[in-house]
Amino acid sequence: MTLRPSAFCELLCLALLRGASWLVPSQQREEWWREWRSELWHVRRACAAEDSFSWMAEREVTAFCLGAFPDALCFREQFKLRRIRLATTMGSAMQCVQVLFGLIAISYGVAVLLPDVSAILHFSAYRDTKNLMLLRDAQSSDDSVATISAEQYQLWKRRRQKLFNGFAFYQIAEQPLSIESSKATEGAVASASSNLFDLLGLRVRYAREAPGSLPRLILSEQMWKRRFGRDPHIFGRLVHVGSDSAMVSGVVDPGEWRLPGQTDAWLLVPQDHVFSGGLGFVVAHLQTPHAGWGEAWHMSAPTPAGTTDDFFCQSLTERTRGPGDVFLFAVLLACLALPATTSLPLGEYRASSRRLSWFTRVRRWTFLGCKLALLLPIVYFVSLDVAHLRSGMDPVTSEYIQLMSAFSVCLFGLRWSLRDQRQRCPLCLGKLSNPARVGQPSRSFLAWNGTELICVSGHGLLHVPEMATSWFSEQRWLYLDASWESLFAEPAFEAPGYF
Repeated sequence: MTLRPSAFCELLCLALLRGASWLVPSQQREEWWREWRSELWHVRRACAAEDSFSWMAEREVTAFCLGAFPDALCFREQFKLRRIRLATTMGSAMQCVQVLFGLIAISYGVAVLLPDVSAILHFSAYRDTKNLMLLRDAQSSDDSVATISAEQYQLWKRRRQKLFNGFAFYQIAEQPLSIESSKATEGAVASASSNLFDLLGLRVRYAREAPGSLPRLILSEQMWKRRFGRDPHIFGRLVHVGSDSAMVSGVVDPGEWRLPGQTDAWLLVPQDHVFSGGLGFVVAHLQTPHAGWGEAWHMSAPTPAGTTDDFFCQSLTERTRGPGDVFLFAVLLACLALPATTSLPLGEYRASSRRLSWFTRVRRWTFLGCKLALLLPIVYFVSLDVAHLRSGMDPVTSEYIQLMSAFSVCLFGLRWSLRDQRQRCPLCLGKLSNPARVGQPSRSFLAWNGTELICVSGHGLLHVPEMATSWFSEQRWLYLDASWESLFAEPAFEAPGYF
């Protein structure tokens, strides 16, 4: 059986058209395939005779079929642009919310990876911080410098007190740490009275009690990782701290230590231990609250020399304060600065011929509230990440960086939320598109002049004035009636993913 040349050319043309149809988006593929087949029938009748075969005629028919490929590619690009325009501008409300959730996840993930931020997020406040006071010599203005001698601490501890019911003392010095015959490691060790952690209410993991009068050694998370490789079997074993022996009794999480001095370990000695000469820090607990005195005040107390000296008492509230206060202050500043940097009204929304349901009206305001609510955790985590990118930064510097970054991000986010809300359809919450210039600047007082945007679902038009006038100062929304629906019936104009 031989295939006639005309039949072969007809099959080739159909194959070309079928290949071109596969370049068309699936929603329009069958319709374009049927249209091309019907046009192919008319072209073949016009170019080729019914009973004769002509290569010239078949070449014209084949050229028509090849022309379907540019048409298909052109339509595909136009279809893609209409679809992508909404997605790239977060066209649907669901896309916008998903992007905000993604930013929260990214900023929180960075916060978890940064050691300083992770320590702040997991910090547990000390016990009764308002009544815990850090004492220092009144002549010193720097609370990070040790100013209290061990003899002064012993005097306060022995003396009958009406103001304080507990004292704790510690002094920091570089000492070698070694276990059995291993090589010693230098570290900043705080030799402290045994009641220091109990007075603060500081949490210790893997807490172990030492037998008899043996000192307890509490490791920092960094020292436990660096020197002992996070070995859980190290607890309960003896180590040498300088010339003394102690039992490893626990680990303090990062960020839990908020008192002056960077330490790698704490050596908790018995109460009857006599500290060596040198200066240290004293923490005291008030017997009864003195709210009228405030968080910082002076007092006069006797000294070991038999004289009286002035001392400065400062509450630990400031040192144990979390980043929440700085964050709330930055948000308040951003809210106060918002009216001066952007317009607050969302525009004029005239009454529609179609009565809007209460769900549609509530959904619009719920969407705005959702954006503002999701903005707050983004500001919080981003400001913390920026303030603690460099480990070991001074706390005061970190607070200033957090304040400035939180204010900037919050102000930018609030401006974006309002601008985004003004550029959305009040019915479907879709992003408006296809801006067009309307009017002439010279006729601003006779007719409106500005930009017109359209809802791709056919709900209405938004008129944004080029310049504010007494009769047209805010953008206006114009609802379209049902007679316009036929122009937006094509699936390509439907906005995907609205809720």
